[in-house]
Amino acid sequence: MTATIFIDGAAGTTGLEIAERLAGRPEFTLVTLDEARRKDEAARAEALNDADFVILCLPDDAARDAVAMIRSERVRVIDASSAHRTAIGWTYGFPEVIGREGVASARRVSNPGCYPTGFIGLLSPLVSAGLLPKDWPYVCHAVSGYSGGGKAMIAQFEADRDVAFHAYGLGLGHKHVPEMQRHVGLTHAPLFAPAVVPAHRGMLVEVPLQLAAMKSLGTPAAAPDALLASLVETYRDSAVVQVREDRPDILQLRASMAPVDTLELFVFGARDGSQARLVAVLDNLGKGASGAAVQNLNLMAGLDETAGLRL
Repeated sequence: MTATIFIDGAAGTTGLEIAERLAGRPEFTLVTLDEARRKDEAARAEALNDADFVILCLPDDAARDAVAMIRSERVRVIDASSAHRTAIGWTYGFPEVIGREGVASARRVSNPGCYPTGFIGLLSPLVSAGLLPKDWPYVCHAVSGYSGGGKAMIAQFEADRDVAFHAYGLGLGHKHVPEMQRHVGLTHAPLFAPAVVPAHRGMLVEVPLQLAAMKSLGTPAAAPDALLASLVETYRDSAVVQVREDRPDILQLRASMAPVDTLELFVFGARDGSQARLVAVLDNLGKGASGAAVQNLNLMAGLDETAGLRL
């Protein structure tokens, strides 16, 4: 049976990439509104309430407004904004971490943020297993392609080709931090240091670990090899999350990166085991946004979770 899908915000980057992944799939029929009807609240409300699945690709406030317009109990929602990532009644859409069954049965799913996908994918299994402390003051360094910043940042980078590195969130309190803290189960909010580089897509997220300092304070701190083994075991059955057991000398983001929906995880350790660097590499528009939405949609529709993904 064909399910109907309405992407509210289909003209944005995330919405367009979701539609590309769904193109040609007989399981789904996309409900579309022309330019005039997209701005008609009555037409939007009708589409929001008539579809089997609604995917919200909107700013946070607009996403909340759209949810309030949904009156039908039958409609199931995936929100790609950050509006509901720590909200009561919403399932966090990271199936490899929270469980596929939880996503498959949910009526309201909040898509993870792009940076948090790397941070949570690395830390959550290790903290849950007691291999790393939940009460450590973690730091997260990350760089992303500019497409994750929305239309304004895309326009800025494409207009000014002289920008080589764009650090932001310098006032701290970035909106991703509550999500990162909640879904790893941390006592303290992590210090999050994001930046953007002149590439359209791609992302590298790093969590440096002072393992010797943790041990000196009597907190759990497994050796780098044990951290790697735990991640390998956690994601052994995942076709999307790939734990790399090699340790390359360099990792690069390339401006020519093709769309991909995988999440690659690395563990680099000092020879004496005193320090480690956990690193995640992903496409901020793939597993960090559109690919994750399609993966969650597949699970909610009772389909192969990798259908339509670029692996």
